[in-house]
Amino acid sequence: MTVASKLKQTIASLKGAAATMETYAAHHPDQQVKETFKTCRQQAEQIIAELDQRLQEMEFEEPQYKGF
Repeated sequence: MTVASKLKQTIASLKGAAATMETYAAHHPDQQVKETFKTCRQQAEQIIAELDQRLQEMEFEEPQYKGF
């Protein structure tokens, strides 16, 4: 497994975790817990954006990884 494919797998996992946090935030009765989940989701989305940017750089530098 290449670094690029591992990075794509990590991004997909983080997107799933962010979606789960959003669901938990929407359905939890405690407002403080909702805010905590929202904050964690926002942090996860920021990390996802940074990893996406790095993936684009990798694909630009090593075109053979594009599409895997």
